[in-house]
Formats: sequence, C-alpha cells, structure tokens
Amino acid sequence: MPEKTRNNLLNKRVGAMLTATGFMFRMMSLQIFAEKGFEITPEQYLILSIIMDSGGELYQRQISEITYKDRPNVTRIINILENLGLIKRIEDVNKRKVFKVEVTQKGIETRKKIQPTMYKLRAITTQNISEADLEFSLKILEQMQMNMFDHVKLHI
Repeated sequence: MPEKTRNNLLNKRVGAMLTATGFMFRMMSLQIFAEKGFEITPEQYLILSIIMDSGGELYQRQISEITYKDRPNVTRIINILENLGLIKRIEDVNKRKVFKVEVTQKGIETRKKIQPTMYKLRAITTQNISEADLEFSLKILEQMQMNMFDHVKLHI
C-alpha cells in the first residue's frame, strides 16, 4: 500500500475506531452493571481485579502504571473501594506514607459475583471474531502502544 494511502487510512480510522470502541464498551459495561445492581462501576471492578490478579496486594503507584490512570484518579477509586469494604490500605513497613492496597474477603466475593457478567461482556465484544484474529488484533494494539511509548510523557 502506498505511504500516502496508508496515512490517509490511519488518520481517518485508527484513532476514531479505538475511541469509539472504548466508548461503546464503557457504555455497555455501565448499563449492564446498573441493570444488575452491582455496587461498583466497571472502572472500580477493573482496579479490584488488577489487585487480585497481582497476588492480592499492590502499591497505588503500581495500579497507576498498570491502568495508565493518574494517581489522583486511582486514589479516588481506592477511597471508594475502601469505603465499601472491598479493599484496605496496609502501611508499608519500610516507608512512611506509602500504603499497599489489599483486597478484603468482601472484595473477593464481590469480584466472584461480577466476574460472570464480565465474561459475558467479553463474549459479546468478541463474538464473530476468531481466536486467531483476536490474538492478531491484540498483537497489533500492543505494537501500537510500544510505538507510542517513547513519544508520550505519562504523568502517573
């Protein structure tokens, strides 16, 4: 494909498609979470899951790095999850004012309750996409992230 054609295609489609796809997934997730009456949002569920998938405890800085969310946003989500009793802060023995975030038993139970809905959302999102195509798409997105990494100043 000639470079000019490729650039036109990328300029018209990639950013818009990524934005639209992310927006649609967020809206679908929010609507289904509301219908099911879950006490947390999909964004809060993501943080809870990341902590659990990382062995049950993480530092806030690590959560920010994994999610690409700034620290104030992560702090807000952690405060909400802590107020709901789903996580707790544990003081780091080596550093003052540094806390690990740990999932509580209620947090574990909440994730178990929501997880089937998340699997359903993923199934809806990926229906009619072969496993090979899905793996290839994820590989492309990962490469795009790597291409941009050195050109973006993240304030996490």
